Amino acid sequence: MSLKGKRIGFGLTASHCTYAAVFPQIEKLMSLGAEVVPIVTYNVQNVDTKFGKAADHIYKIESLTGKRVIDSMPEAEPLGPAEPLDCMVIAPLTGNSMSRFANAMTDSPVLMAAKATMRNHKPVVLGIATNDALGLNGVNLMRLMASKLIYFIPYGQDAPYKKPNSLVADMTLLPDTIEAALEGKQLQPVIIPFQDSQEGNAGNV
Repeated sequence: MSLKGKRIGFGLTASHCTYAAVFPQIEKLMSLGAEVVPIVTYNVQNVDTKFGKAADHIYKIESLTGKRVIDSMPEAEPLGPAEPLDCMVIAPLTGNSMSRFANAMTDSPVLMAAKATMRNHKPVVLGIATNDALGLNGVNLMRLMASKLIYFIPYGQDAPYKKPNSLVADMTLLPDTIEAALEGKQLQPVIIPFQDSQEGNAGNV
């Protein structure tokens, strides 16, 4: 399935170290002819880290998409009935946001956009980046994996010896995952060997 002309919401949560892997995929979606609607959480908007300043990240996202980011709940809500998406992506998805999403806690613009998309029976694609996916957050991961309309970018352990509970999606598989999700299919295999040249570099939360 071609992504040309597809309206894709792209939500980013605060796994700041993962943006370097995500930004090229936004650019890839644009090159494939998709319309990308950027949405960010409050932490993405406001938190500066060693991986960059929040304002610089926002500028980068807006430059890539040609759109101002959606950064409030009232702006995200119309992505349901009034301005529907063909697909909603959340990448990176932190463990914090994953646990909230799995437990129906809609407390950020990104999660509001995901809820609005599911209301329209459209797919939501998740690209996880979390240190506790194989820990206490495992129950939330499995709950989402068993849910209708939710699909995962294939993921694996990015640092099995230093961070044995950590899982990170292979963001290069994002376009293929979206294409499969639009056909109602999960891209397989969903659990993959994760090739990272610097084990333990993914400082996700």
